[in-house]
Amino acid sequence: MAGQASKGKTLYDKLWDAHLVRQRDDGSALIYIDRHLLHEVTSPQAFEGLKIAGRKPWRLDANLATPDHNVPTTSNERQHGIEGIEDPVSKIQVKTLDENCNYFSITQFNMQDQRQGIVHVVGPEQGATLPGMTVVCGDSHTSTHGAFGALAHGIGTSEVEHVLATQCLVAKKMKNMLVRVDGALGVGVTPKDVILAIIGRIGTAGGTGFAIEFGGDVIRNMTMEGRMTLCNMAIEAGARAGMVAVDQNTIDYVHGRPFAPQGDQWEEAVKVWETLHSDDNAEFDQVVVLNGENIKPQVSWGTSPEMVLPVDANVPSPEDAPDETRKEGYARALEYMGLTAGQKVTDIPVDRVFIGSCTNSRIEDLREAAAVVKGRRVAGSVKEALVVPGSGLVKAQAEAEGLDQIFVAAGLQWREPGCSMCLAMNADKLGQGEHCASTSNRNFEGRQGFGGRTHLVSPAMAAAAAIAGHFVDVRTFDVQESVA
Repeated sequence: MAGQASKGKTLYDKLWDAHLVRQRDDGSALIYIDRHLLHEVTSPQAFEGLKIAGRKPWRLDANLATPDHNVPTTSNERQHGIEGIEDPVSKIQVKTLDENCNYFSITQFNMQDQRQGIVHVVGPEQGATLPGMTVVCGDSHTSTHGAFGALAHGIGTSEVEHVLATQCLVAKKMKNMLVRVDGALGVGVTPKDVILAIIGRIGTAGGTGFAIEFGGDVIRNMTMEGRMTLCNMAIEAGARAGMVAVDQNTIDYVHGRPFAPQGDQWEEAVKVWETLHSDDNAEFDQVVVLNGENIKPQVSWGTSPEMVLPVDANVPSPEDAPDETRKEGYARALEYMGLTAGQKVTDIPVDRVFIGSCTNSRIEDLREAAAVVKGRRVAGSVKEALVVPGSGLVKAQAEAEGLDQIFVAAGLQWREPGCSMCLAMNADKLGQGEHCASTSNRNFEGRQGFGGRTHLVSPAMAAAAAIAGHFVDVRTFDVQESVA
């Protein structure tokens, strides 16, 4: 009708429409993919499929590869390259990625390259992830890249082959959810605590079928590294993709990075990127609102990311569960985790500590942890505390700032970059029954090793647990403001 205002678009709508190749009547669609990230776990079968079919990648420069899941993080194994990898399966997988990238002429940051690292750290670090892109990878935590106002999500191995061959992907449009975090965060509360609080609120199925946009004052005031942590765990809330609108923080972060546009192309790109936000009159299918001032440091107690509590709370009883299904889940989780209902979170002992993963292995995460452990020592009851930087470049920067010396002086191990203990697909694993304060993203049974018990926390909380030997409210620590 004449004079009727047009309906606004969400950020997700804009990204979807800009990449839509064809829409079918059955709801499925074909979308174009701008960036395809590859690692050693989900790519071998895809490359083999291309070879069998006699196909080549459709667009070589859209692909970027790096090994991460299987690479060892000890210097002894790393110094000898692939041949130094002791685990035979890991060695085969890393070697196969090398061979496939060489065969198809795909750019790879191999194990000896300083730029190597966790794929979701490397992409943004290199400027290979840019605002407005569609980004896919054979890894569920590809949602990380949505922090740049990009549509990013994980894909399966058969889809990896499809994207390599066609630069397109069959997809179905999701619904729109806005998660708004208003106000401001208190001292000691981090982006990791924010996303754990969100998952605790909506559950691990709360975002199913949705693309989540994170908004509100707390997110606007968050650094890009914090936003990446947030989007990384959107998948744990059931969503396939999480994203944050582009602002000056986004543009400043991307500027000057190796894969970013240069010169006149940069100016033109920025003009487009500045439109990558939801319109004021855009409508969301669901809106969830949290107050940042009410969020406390979080600790997961069970075997699902939604089983999470503020650090000053008590472990729940199955009788506290909201329904019968989750009542059974609570009971099983308590048994697996070796906890008792009513136990204080701060009474849970910690056997190992892991600071790393695609969620929390960037320089800001390491600074946060170093500020807590500086001048202190890891508790004698803690068997091992690992600090694993997300890439060789993060490692170099941390060492230039002296963070490695702070960690080592405190009794933590300073490792080489890789996924490490996040998923136990390498030499870094939990033993049966061991409790781990982990900055990773999943706490499923056996995720970090057979019988291992994972507690998801922020880098600051993990560092504090390493010092105390049990979970402790990091807000009670006298944290150094600067360690650089």
